[in-house]
Amino acid sequence: MDLMGKQVVIIGLARSGLAAAQLVSREGAGVLLNDRKPVAEMAAELQKHNIEVPHLVGGGHPAEMITPDVALVIKNPGVPMDLEPIQKALELGIPVVTEVEVAAGFLSVPMVAITGTNGKTTTTALTGEIFQAAGKKTAVAGNIGLPLSAVAVEDTKYEAVVAELSSFQLEATIDFRPQISAILNLTPDHMDRHKTMEAYVEAKEKIFANQKASDVTVLNADDPRTYALRGRPRCRVYLFSRRRQVERGAFVRNGHVVVRDGENEETVCGVDEIRIPGAHNLENALAAALLAWLGGVAVEVIAKTLKNFPGVSHRLEHVREFGGVTYINDSKGTNSDAAIKALEAFAAPKLLIAGGYDKGGDFSSFAAAIKKHARYVVLLGEVAGRLAQALDEVDYHAYSTADSLEDAVKIASDTAQSGEVVLLSPGCASWDMFEDFEQRGNTFKEAVWELGRA
Repeated sequence: MDLMGKQVVIIGLARSGLAAAQLVSREGAGVLLNDRKPVAEMAAELQKHNIEVPHLVGGGHPAEMITPDVALVIKNPGVPMDLEPIQKALELGIPVVTEVEVAAGFLSVPMVAITGTNGKTTTTALTGEIFQAAGKKTAVAGNIGLPLSAVAVEDTKYEAVVAELSSFQLEATIDFRPQISAILNLTPDHMDRHKTMEAYVEAKEKIFANQKASDVTVLNADDPRTYALRGRPRCRVYLFSRRRQVERGAFVRNGHVVVRDGENEETVCGVDEIRIPGAHNLENALAAALLAWLGGVAVEVIAKTLKNFPGVSHRLEHVREFGGVTYINDSKGTNSDAAIKALEAFAAPKLLIAGGYDKGGDFSSFAAAIKKHARYVVLLGEVAGRLAQALDEVDYHAYSTADSLEDAVKIASDTAQSGEVVLLSPGCASWDMFEDFEQRGNTFKEAVWELGRA
């Protein structure tokens, strides 16, 4: 990608916008940076990161900043495609991409790219840790870790990149091509943005759309929507499954994780040796083991990492035990499917804290799972009323509502009995009450640690 002397508009500051500005400036582009923040705040943010951008447009997203001499528009993943300046750019034939597309064009090291509705962060972090344990200088990037553009600026420091990519990051890619890709699962999410499941899947499919015969994609054989994609890639396809053996991929046999490529087969470790809990985390471990094995890592290294990897913050994170009750932070459970898997991960009786921002999803399956797996539920957030209605429809009435997460923790603590689990797995986004799932999870942890203090 030759950007020398070309005009580039970046819409959305945030960390990916900052990194993209640094990258395209290095490549000789003229940059106009746009954000809803006032220009003074934008300038302060750029100064803090020692980034120089000559043209700043703040306070909104005016279409006037898109002119025929603009060669490229880079949008923040959170910026929707129907934004007026983006629509104007498309009408003028100007490419609109995310920074993932731009960064990938300047990377000189192999990339493992991972997407899916749930499990992305755990699988990405685990895969990155396996690569690092094998002695590879590996950047964990994308939706977690570093922005991909930040890696591209300093890619001589690395030997590999493992990137978590969301549908928002993938939807505006054109030539993006990782050497190894994975789709972990596909269940309805972000319907407020994508509108249809078909559009959501189409965005996810872009992860393997440009891969060639020498490349590899990994798909979940146990997830119907993901498995249905197996005939679409032009590259080699490998599968992972916790329910059946596969010819090429990773699976469980006699209680052990096995990786196989036709006649070549190796046993990694026992399922009961994997440190992270839950059936869904077994799927994440299978995917990570397979991705690392395909990336040339020895099974001994993979096994050691699976046995020691503790998981990541806000994903089934053990907070503390108090009064015989275990408190678990799964704030990253931002959709129904993730919350259902969290409920299924523990055998002990569970008190669930659920609710948050309404992304327009259907709560019928979530309500049925709550009835099956939760003794009591505390509802909160703007979706509390809809969730309560869904619970009523399945004849489940062991719930109450809370005005804040702190109140929800107190209600759950007062209701819980020794030997039970209090689980924060909201099944919803956090934006009605918090900046992000991390702030929500940290608030939960603080409230839990306040229990018992005078």
